[in-house]
Amino acid sequence: MSNIEVKKIIKPILASDGAGVKLKRSIGVDPDYFDPFLMLDEFGSEDKDDYIGGFPAHPHRGIETVTYMLQGEFEHKDSTGAKGRMRSGDVQWMKTGSGIIHSEMPAMSEGKLHGFQLWVNMPAKEKMSKPDYIYIDSKKMQNFKDNDKIVKVIAGKFKSAEGPVIGHSVEPVYFDIELKKDKELNYKLPLTHNSFIYLIEGEIKIGEKTHDKVENSTLILLSKGEQLKVTSLTKAKFLLISGKPIGEQIARGGPFVMNTKQEILQAIDDYHNGTFVK
Repeated sequence: MSNIEVKKIIKPILASDGAGVKLKRSIGVDPDYFDPFLMLDEFGSEDKDDYIGGFPAHPHRGIETVTYMLQGEFEHKDSTGAKGRMRSGDVQWMKTGSGIIHSEMPAMSEGKLHGFQLWVNMPAKEKMSKPDYIYIDSKKMQNFKDNDKIVKVIAGKFKSAEGPVIGHSVEPVYFDIELKKDKELNYKLPLTHNSFIYLIEGEIKIGEKTHDKVENSTLILLSKGEQLKVTSLTKAKFLLISGKPIGEQIARGGPFVMNTKQEILQAIDDYHNGTFVK
């Protein structure tokens, strides 16, 4: 069985999005695309001025956005009439499909806000499908716990714990893992998948080979393989995310990701003509 090793270690860049929300961006910059993952942002601050502007109404087409709130609250509204409040630990998995206009605004005016947004590409045959949601309430999320670790399962399966995202075209794995100091996580990943770890806090070692030090807010791209071993050098918290590559040409246009430039231009026309939302 082939061991999974570190392929590349990347420190996110400081950026801002929405109405000035400060964040750390990794996928979407380096690498530009890690099929099927288009973007990964970590947002987090105790200063309300860094997040209070939120993400006012904006469109999407052809992607899935996965918002995971570690701490704080966001209020969501969209063009389908859906609305709700995300609280600490909750996940919103949104399939934008043919088009949606939505807003995500802080439902708090002080305190710490911390979370992630991941963009997942959609295959060409699904890009113009009807928008859809999966809401994952933190209280209903399945966890695996033992003396060494806690694994929160958003997608995929870890031992007896299974996430609610099933029958998905990229067969995703999305775990939030807390590992005590000097402990190991061992997990078998599909050989077909592209996988990465996003270290939130602490220091870890991955695989059997020597690699540069990795600690705190670091993206680690993994080699393809089957057997993943992560050792915690300190108490550590990290995301393990994996997906089956789609292998199609992509064209980007801000919040739209399609397969051709013509489809991007069509999305822009639809948005400006008022025919974007089906």
